[in-house]
Amino acid sequence: MAKVLKQAAIILLDECTMMHKKSLETLHRTMQDLRQNQEIFGGALIFLSGDFRQILPVVPRSTPADEINACLKSSLLWRHVQKLTLNINMRVQFHNDQSADRFSKQLLDIGNGKVRVDNTNGLITLPNNFCTILQSTEELIESVFPNIVQNYRNHNWLRERAILAPKNLHVNAINYQIQEKLPGAVTSHKDVDSAMNADDAVNYPIEFLNSLEPPGMPPHYLNLKVGSSIILLRNLNAPKLCNGTRLVIKKLKPNLIEATILTGTAKNEIVLIPRIPLIPTDMPIEFKRLQFPVRLSFVMSINKAQGQRLQICGLNLEEPCFSHGAIRGLLKSWNSKLFVCAPFQWAN
Repeated sequence: MAKVLKQAAIILLDECTMMHKKSLETLHRTMQDLRQNQEIFGGALIFLSGDFRQILPVVPRSTPADEINACLKSSLLWRHVQKLTLNINMRVQFHNDQSADRFSKQLLDIGNGKVRVDNTNGLITLPNNFCTILQSTEELIESVFPNIVQNYRNHNWLRERAILAPKNLHVNAINYQIQEKLPGAVTSHKDVDSAMNADDAVNYPIEFLNSLEPPGMPPHYLNLKVGSSIILLRNLNAPKLCNGTRLVIKKLKPNLIEATILTGTAKNEIVLIPRIPLIPTDMPIEFKRLQFPVRLSFVMSINKAQGQRLQICGLNLEEPCFSHGAIRGLLKSWNSKLFVCAPFQWAN
């Protein structure tokens, strides 16, 4: 890797706005050491791509001020960045679609804070022609997954739709609500938790480890049905089985899940998913969880859904969130359907 970095003419960093400023500063010092050159990034050209209207760095258990401080614009290196902007929407220009032009401008208005704001609570109202506004979670489920009992075996129907929510709490609740509609019995897969350190094994009993559910980890009890849509949480066999690959369950066995791939390079291929040891990296204690590296994916968190492409997208915005960019990035085409469950209004 050091040899590659020394010889690289240009380094591309996509979605840089989600990057912590210290990551960029670390790369800067590393390049200086490798190239034995005290110029910025050792004299290499760094190309940063991203949109600050989208998701900023995620700092667990932090305040908004902490997230702003972690942003690239707070780095000492930012004053050396030459800013270039893309102003022409090529998709609109190629298709000459007036509705697409209107939709893109509405997205930018929301991201730039140009939409009318209620001064009393700081919330905005989405335009009437922007999406379909719904008043309950049940309406949202029925709009995105209509007649799911008759359609869930159709993989083309299943792969093009999903619901997004800001927090895992809502994601889990709606996922199980949708799974209950599917026929068949629920199979519960119980994990095996163990502390990595002998001292922690005394201080933290197994029952306590079972109650933990860190981000990016499967739960202690993984309740699944045949026909459920799931998403991988780890790279198993890239590029076929990567973190973020969506699948549909074909068979459930005690130590294996037989599933059909819905998205990616190996679409429609049947694969086997084993239990693997998973070790969380952002916990004060080190423990290992032996479990299937999957979660239900009828509903996904907005962060986890980055990179997915959907024709029919639902957004559960009962709690405020900052993700206008998630809408723009997820819709496969400007003719995609967008359903929003926002009984109150949307936070600016």
